Amino acid sequence: MYTYTSFDQKLIDERVAQFRDQTQRYLKGELSEDEYRPLRLQNGLYVQRYAPMFRIAIPYGLINSRQLRKIAELAQQYDRGYAHISTRQNVQLNWSALEDVPEMLAELATVQMHAIQTSGNCIRNTTTDQYAGVIAGEIADPRPTCELIRQWSTFHPEFAFLPRKFKIAVSALAENDRAATAFHDIGVYIVKNEQGEIGYKIKVGGGLGRTPMIGSVIRDFVPREDLLAYLEAVLRVYNLHGRRDNKYKARIKILVKALTPEVFAEKVEAEFAHNQHLKIPTETLQKMDEQFKPFTYESYVDEDFSQLFAENTKFKQWYNINTVAHKVTGYRIVNINLKRAGIAPGDMTSEEMRFIADLADQYTFGELRTTHEQNIVLADVPQKHLFTLWQQLEQANLARAHIGFITDIICCPGGDYCSLANAKSIPISEAISRRFDDLDAVYNLGHLDLNISGCMNACGHHHVGHIGILGVDKKGTEFYQITLGGNADHDASIGDILGPSFAAEAIPDVIEEILNTYLDLRQYDERFVDTYRRVGIQPFKERAYA
Repeated sequence: MYTYTSFDQKLIDERVAQFRDQTQRYLKGELSEDEYRPLRLQNGLYVQRYAPMFRIAIPYGLINSRQLRKIAELAQQYDRGYAHISTRQNVQLNWSALEDVPEMLAELATVQMHAIQTSGNCIRNTTTDQYAGVIAGEIADPRPTCELIRQWSTFHPEFAFLPRKFKIAVSALAENDRAATAFHDIGVYIVKNEQGEIGYKIKVGGGLGRTPMIGSVIRDFVPREDLLAYLEAVLRVYNLHGRRDNKYKARIKILVKALTPEVFAEKVEAEFAHNQHLKIPTETLQKMDEQFKPFTYESYVDEDFSQLFAENTKFKQWYNINTVAHKVTGYRIVNINLKRAGIAPGDMTSEEMRFIADLADQYTFGELRTTHEQNIVLADVPQKHLFTLWQQLEQANLARAHIGFITDIICCPGGDYCSLANAKSIPISEAISRRFDDLDAVYNLGHLDLNISGCMNACGHHHVGHIGILGVDKKGTEFYQITLGGNADHDASIGDILGPSFAAEAIPDVIEEILNTYLDLRQYDERFVDTYRRVGIQPFKERAYA
């Protein structure tokens, strides 16, 4: 895990003092709302429906137990005792008072945390696979690349006020993509060339929102030492040519489409030719790699759980579904489920945060991961502790075995909090979770992504859910549009609109009918998305609107 240098700490401390002064001046009326807005946004502060929302940066989803305890403390002292994990792996507090935020930032700085560039028209938090560095099959650990991008982009003077917000993701697996990399402004894929050298394939122009698009490959191989020079070239072309007259047409995806990926790539190559002074020194790359050296693992063997499985079916289900094979023998990756009936997806209380931090200290190396799917990961758990860990999670209502299934719902805060939302998301998630509370029925459906957004900004990534739900407004009444066939993996696709929207109370019935159609049509162990791609939308439409 990256640890701040004295330079890093001084930079963050000075930023806190600067924002404290800016906030005090705003509260005294010395700064106008227009002057203060970009300052608060780049310090993670949104003004939402009922109260400011404060977004804390979790770089590439990596956090330690001390930091999680600090967030728990802030949530209890300054908020309403809980926090929310976003789809970009950050943590949000939904009820922070504006005047308290500078002090909250000062508290975060004591544990090497901040909220810089978690909002605003700048380069946001770089995301990656929550299993980075511990999953088998990686070409290379993506975290050093993420940290390079973080250091390069933080306070970059040229890119502080881009035409629109800018998001980068890094993928290191040829088999899976758990970071929705193709739907980012820049998707960075770690690859090897024919000589076995590690570098990057670059996609540009992905994104969701009002105009969802899959990114286009503009270069198949960028040498590792040239990554920042190439990213800088992409950003410069965007900063120069991106539209600023219409925020709905200001994202880089619109520019790439307008120019065509081929022409955009030509402009990037021309800019890149002037960036050779930005080559990353070999020693810098080595230092980055050293920051993410594997832990010193004990010499364990893989455990034989056959007896425990026979005695305890729930433990067997949890092991098979909520844990993942670790690349080191005798260890396992554990997903802590934050999708529970009666609780907003991705929410955890201060008490739960302290509990999870204690588990990280007790069973792993004091590190945790936040996930794109709004859950928590303990990445390095010795298998010999799994049963005891499961018992503790079960007692705390954090062990429901449905990671990757229909009730592991991705959901934005929606109209309960967000001033941009057209409709509430959380009650829809709750209704679906309660309808599908039988785990046997859930398992019978197979792996299935269901995503919910409260508006077209798509914070819940509804476009890429196998089933997506979008809140829309119909003359002041909340309705919901259904999309089918989206997918965020390497075989990326954007969901198709099923048809006219449905009233909120109809959604559980409609989803159930869609799933019954799938069960009637699937072949063998076909996933929902594969059945949909084979048969098309018409059978689902006929049944849903019958």
